[in-house]
Amino acid sequence: MTWTVTAERYDTPDATVLRRDYYDEVASRYWQRPATEVEIAEGLTDDGADLLLPPTGGFVVGRHGGRAASCAGLVLTEEALPGSAELTRVYVRPEFRGTGGGGLLLAAIEEEARALGVRRLRLDTRLDLVEARGLYAKHGYGEVPAFHRRNPYAEVWFAKEL
Repeated sequence: MTWTVTAERYDTPDATVLRRDYYDEVASRYWQRPATEVEIAEGLTDDGADLLLPPTGGFVVGRHGGRAASCAGLVLTEEALPGSAELTRVYVRPEFRGTGGGGLLLAAIEEEARALGVRRLRLDTRLDLVEARGLYAKHGYGEVPAFHRRNPYAEVWFAKEL
């Protein structure tokens, strides 16, 4: 089975399910219990996903053997330094982790970022998202001082020069 990663709107059926699964996992881990359907729906309501389109951002979907298996987005933010963007909604379904798709996903979103003139990608994450932190470190993202405090759940920040 092979991976493909392509740019895609955040609101296609596959992208919508992946974003929902992403939110379900991060919320369930945080609360240390399964998130309810209501909580997931509330978390996705007005979550800023509309920024994941040019000219304010981008979104990619990874498929393994044709099955939607991963996603990542980027957002150009007003408070970001010129030439920088934030990486967001990076998700690889658990059954596909360790198959090389995460690296391909990051490479694809980095290409999307370069096409938008981005020279530096930044992100925040939580300490309990061990797989994500390992993926970022493996692919050249280094820990940096906090660059904003708008995400109350952020515990660690990363950046990578493109």
